[in-house]
Amino acid sequence: MSDPTKKIEQTYLLARERYAELGVKTDAAVERLASIAISLHCWQGDDVGGFEGSGEELGGGLAVTGNYPGKARAVDELRSDLEKAYALIPGTHRLNLHAIYGEFSGQDVERNEIGPEHFLGWIDWAKQQQVGLDFNPTYFSHEKADDGLTLSHADVGIRKFWIDHGIACRKIGAAMGQALGNPCVTNFWIPDGYKDTPASRKAPRERLTESLDAIFSEKIDPQLNLDAVECKLFGIGSESYVVGSHEFYLGYAITRQKLLCLDAGHFHPTEVISDKISSVLNYVPELLLHVSRGVRWDSDHVVTLTDELLAIAQELVRGDYLNRVHIGLDFFDASINRVAAWIIGTRNMIKALLMALLEPTEQLKQLELAGDFTSRLALMEEQKSLPFGAVWDYYCLKSGVSIGSNWLKEVKQYEKDVLSLRSDVSAAV
Repeated sequence: MSDPTKKIEQTYLLARERYAELGVKTDAAVERLASIAISLHCWQGDDVGGFEGSGEELGGGLAVTGNYPGKARAVDELRSDLEKAYALIPGTHRLNLHAIYGEFSGQDVERNEIGPEHFLGWIDWAKQQQVGLDFNPTYFSHEKADDGLTLSHADVGIRKFWIDHGIACRKIGAAMGQALGNPCVTNFWIPDGYKDTPASRKAPRERLTESLDAIFSEKIDPQLNLDAVECKLFGIGSESYVVGSHEFYLGYAITRQKLLCLDAGHFHPTEVISDKISSVLNYVPELLLHVSRGVRWDSDHVVTLTDELLAIAQELVRGDYLNRVHIGLDFFDASINRVAAWIIGTRNMIKALLMALLEPTEQLKQLELAGDFTSRLALMEEQKSLPFGAVWDYYCLKSGVSIGSNWLKEVKQYEKDVLSLRSDVSAAV
């Protein structure tokens, strides 16, 4: 019987020769890929439930469909699921936490009173797992957000509550950055908007500007915390008007020099964020990407290896933006195994980056500058059939993770041994 490891290495050597003919150094591409961290989102593991214990239903225009058994019900279960996912994803990555995922020890801690002490367990775990942490205030699933407005609310008291929540979250992000030795990206998204046409589009946006300025008034070392703001086209219950539109946050990020978060599912179905990257990076210091897959109105399907995913990766590589862009995922699917969803989405994001790194980028640019668009197109198309899969298998081998779809066997075994024993197993259909 042939040695599978030796076979993968031999196949890789042949692929390396093919790529070398175009001037592409596969060893360098693999080494660069290993340095790119993807921020996995904790909320895929429990359907955006969190651990507040308040009993609040998911709000803010968000919806999670499906009832696949094995949902994480406590912090230890969520961490166990994440550890299984990380073990089957090549590379060293990050975790993106929402404020509702703190460890509150059964106490009723209001969101404007949360602090780093509620996330010490996550910090210790992150150190053990050697992953970085990112953070998000939670402006939904709360009685003070039930009418669809938070930071843009006309009620001064409610607005102050959410401002204080944002201030507290920046401090938590800074504490994470300090403890782990790398900046935490703290991202602000709010669901504020109206179902029907408002009488004033102006007033809520003026209030939102004032609220954000109040939240960001304290300077925090960017080596500890980076602030990002995220736009959205519409949501359930805000079909006609969203306060934090793309234009609003683009202007805010430019004038305040904050990170702009582009979510792949937060725009019109005919828009793509790959085309926006090179434009906005002319004016903002860095970008945060929430990579998801929009399907009709729903922006949060598991990431697949689509043309748009590849286009996003190509823009990051061709524009030499990898050091200025933070890549995070944002989807939640309860219709399939949640651990598998993390693995599928993250591995696809990494695959897209590898494909982009294996392009003959400089040669393509030279052809373009020379006006030889025929050769540019021909080379772009021909390189699509180069043996990318051999390089991907080699990268997985070097990273010590399962090759091909073998990871699925491990997830199925984990489902049998762990997930199926959780109490929600009876919810399966």
